[in-house]
Amino acid sequence: MSQLEIRGLGVAIGGNPILHGIDLTLERGTLSAIVGANGAGKTTLLRAISQLLAPSGGEIRFDGRVLAGTPPHLLARQGLVHVPQGRQIIAALTVEQNLLIGAGSLPGLSGADREARLQAEFERFPVLRERRALSAGSLSGGEQQMLAISRALMMKPSLLMLDEPSLGLAPQVVSRILATLRELAVGGMTVLLVEQVAFLALKYADAGHVMQNGRIVLSAPGAELLKDKALIEGYLG
Repeated sequence: MSQLEIRGLGVAIGGNPILHGIDLTLERGTLSAIVGANGAGKTTLLRAISQLLAPSGGEIRFDGRVLAGTPPHLLARQGLVHVPQGRQIIAALTVEQNLLIGAGSLPGLSGADREARLQAEFERFPVLRERRALSAGSLSGGEQQMLAISRALMMKPSLLMLDEPSLGLAPQVVSRILATLRELAVGGMTVLLVEQVAFLALKYADAGHVMQNGRIVLSAPGAELLKDKALIEGYLG
């Protein structure tokens, strides 16, 4: 069974159509990459899925349930977690406090379970353990991105969406983050990644979807898309 199904999705902002008839299916336990040039509609798509923007048409189903009108915080509790562009960590709080905010959004979580989740994220990104008592604002860009991902993972999502996690980061850090997302998908989590670093994202992705002018114009396995670099470069402008 597919975890996310989008049919005929349209979104307009200020009366201006941004997305046009988007069809997209995400299978459980896969990593999918949405790639495209600036202004293609990638961020708008993620915001519509997480109900931060109201669709003007079409339907989104998550685990078989229609999402229309579901508040974003309830979606997160149901397993659909969105890491937006810009990380949005709380700079004045420590690394550990930021992580505990993620777990704190889930009602009824025991102290033992919260601690277990915290230790799991320290194992995933050991630098966060080393920096746990430091303010999040003192971290490097790559460390802040790791923190943003770990904070989301503290909520135990079944579908994790990330918007441009590579933005402003060194190539080796980007590779580390994408490898982590690949591991999460292999472990059974569904991951939807929006990226401008198309060729690197497609290297790790099971499926790639190219957006242009608010439409998905090409979908194929990531490895297949990588074979036609001229085609991808044409779409990316």
